[in-house]
Amino acid sequence: MSQPKLTILVVAHNEQEHLDDCLSKLGFGDELMVVLDKCTDGSKAIAAKYTDRLIEGSWDIEGPRRHAGLDVCAGDWILEVDADERVSDELAAEIRTAIQTAPFGHFLIPYDNYVGKTLVRHGWGGSWGVSATVRLFAKGAKVWGEQRIHPGVQLKGERMWLKNRMVHLVDKDISDMIQRLDRYSTARARDLRASGDIGSFANNLRRLSSRFLKCYFGRKGYKEGGYGFLIALMAGLFPLLSYLKAKLEDD
Repeated sequence: MSQPKLTILVVAHNEQEHLDDCLSKLGFGDELMVVLDKCTDGSKAIAAKYTDRLIEGSWDIEGPRRHAGLDVCAGDWILEVDADERVSDELAAEIRTAIQTAPFGHFLIPYDNYVGKTLVRHGWGGSWGVSATVRLFAKGAKVWGEQRIHPGVQLKGERMWLKNRMVHLVDKDISDMIQRLDRYSTARARDLRASGDIGSFANNLRRLSSRFLKCYFGRKGYKEGGYGFLIALMAGLFPLLSYLKAKLEDD
């Protein structure tokens, strides 16, 4: 019986700061595919050092951007890796072992999230970071939605877990975290306007407090000190800021 093939897919937009270190750790795949979205920096030259499987284009929606690569991946299994993520040797070995006998389906991979050099493990959620997510899946087992930010996904087959963690360099510092909130809420506001239902101020004000409490207490963000407080605050502010931008600003 032939061994299942693994394609690793990286989608990048002006990621020259991260891309070399990211791609240098992905040699364990059978195919490396890089999608370059509106890149104006040195990302293409960096990617070309590691693979000739490059797709260039311009996409405003996450789903079509992802599927520009996913739909032409040759592997039986696909691993999605963002430029600010790092795959350890231990995780790489676990992935290669797991796909040898796994049924059709998808794996959740736990995450180690870093702000600068600080590992922040608790509190993530509420559209503000993840503690685990589906990044390894059989071809056809994951379909991305059409939203600009935090798109929904359709998952098929059996759900499984890996044990080793993906390293995620989320933010460089607090200023970077605030800038990310601004970008994310702007993209979410566009999705809200496109949907025709932006919600209400009262509902999103309630979500501010409920999300803060869930991230800070329910997801134990308090264990992370100031960073845990900031994560909970950003998670709470995200829907309210998105609503206000949708209501008060033009696209």
